[in-house]
Amino acid sequence: MERYHNIVVLTGAGLSAESGLGTFRGPGGLWENFRIEDVATPEGFARDPVLVHGFYNLRRSWHKKARPNAAHLALARLEREHGNVLTVTQNIDALHEAAGTKNLIPMHGELERALCAACGVSAPWTEDLSIETLCQACGAAAMRPDVVWFGEMPREMERIDEALGACDLFISIGTSGTVYPAAGFVMEARAAGAHAVELNLEPSDGADLFLERIEGPATEIVPAYVERLLCTRP
Repeated sequence: MERYHNIVVLTGAGLSAESGLGTFRGPGGLWENFRIEDVATPEGFARDPVLVHGFYNLRRSWHKKARPNAAHLALARLEREHGNVLTVTQNIDALHEAAGTKNLIPMHGELERALCAACGVSAPWTEDLSIETLCQACGAAAMRPDVVWFGEMPREMERIDEALGACDLFISIGTSGTVYPAAGFVMEARAAGAHAVELNLEPSDGADLFLERIEGPATEIVPAYVERLLCTRP
């Protein structure tokens, strides 16, 4: 394996599945029981905020029981021992942070934060939200999960684009390759000359865009790949 200097890691729901947090697509995925349009769009929230709050309250209850798995810990180790690593996650859980990852962009927001639609203040939040919950800053009953819904702009895209343009290794882990803009990151990285690797339980929709693919459970293949990377350090 070559020695890489600037690494960008993209993670999706498959990374946290073995921590007990469900994926979205495929058999048993969250979208089998909930329609995207109902619980993950601004329009859905406007139509039925009670349903949307219930969906995210359920996810918070799952999150409280979840712990980082071996794959999260391996990525934290990669950042700690390699240095030049940026992790971009599509996940809204806090398992990367709990594992020790520090250089992290939660591009789809954070489950453990709440956003006031009236004043725009975001605050840490670990309990249930409801239509009666008041903003601690302005007092309005206008709180929503501080997450990025379909049709909204992901967070820190300029910083992500800059990192993709400078990386020489791009690793995609546990993502279906169906949601843009993240699904296009591999093409940005390859356009910059980066080696692109997919680590996934099964091939993603964009698997053919990667130069290297490894299949298997994240808790097995991610630590093994990180070990290979760190063994090539100068």
